[in-house]
Amino acid sequence: MSEPPQKSATWVLLRGLIRDRRHWGEFAQRFAAGLGGADVLALDLPGNGELNHQDSPTTIAGMVAYARAELGRRGIAPPYRLLAMSLGGMVATAWADAHPQEIAAMVLVNTSLRPLSPFWQRLRPQAYPTVVRLLLNPDARHGEAAILRLTSSRAAERSVVLDDWIAWRLARPVSRGNALRQLLAALRFRAPRRAPAPPTLVLVGLGDRLVDPRCSQRLARRWQCAIAAHPDAGHDLPLDDADWVIAQVRGWTHAV
Repeated sequence: MSEPPQKSATWVLLRGLIRDRRHWGEFAQRFAAGLGGADVLALDLPGNGELNHQDSPTTIAGMVAYARAELGRRGIAPPYRLLAMSLGGMVATAWADAHPQEIAAMVLVNTSLRPLSPFWQRLRPQAYPTVVRLLLNPDARHGEAAILRLTSSRAAERSVVLDDWIAWRLARPVSRGNALRQLLAALRFRAPRRAPAPPTLVLVGLGDRLVDPRCSQRLARRWQCAIAAHPDAGHDLPLDDADWVIAQVRGWTHAV
């Protein structure tokens, strides 16, 4: 049986394609409080947020290398707990596979991995036009509104975030080149043949319009790990229902 996650392990939050740590919004603070005052750190990956002037790695392994080096630079020693969305879930998977001794536990949110799922499930065909428009770097307001509609099943209720998203994009835009580098890294990444050693929880929103929920369900079956499904939340599950995510993670960490 796997050892339970250490209480002192810092939670590291990893976002997805062309998103940065600001897009966690209030979730990081709520997550820390909901887990009894846990240490929580949201990281930017190169090309995003405060690192938008840097080139994004074209491999997931390169993103792992950056995250490990950055935590070391900040004096935050392993083991870590990872909560990761979408492309961030690939980073978490590669990290836990290559350096299992550094990861106490990981939570993967709406993640899809090659070759466990076909490409048309990893990115739903109905999302292709929106993704193409985003890569062509459209107007910030239209682009961020499109992302909200694509990633949230409660876009009307969550529209309060839109002005912030637009301001962040204007202040620290992700270049078209970096968006393509991140997409290339995601397309090139292959899941390990065996499940990584650290305890893993998969969270999936059944209302995800970007990634088919079957990707998460198939991953959990293959890895024989815990899974919890939200009945209607979208791809950005922490935005759509932060309390549900926190409750699932809290219950799981107490059970493993």
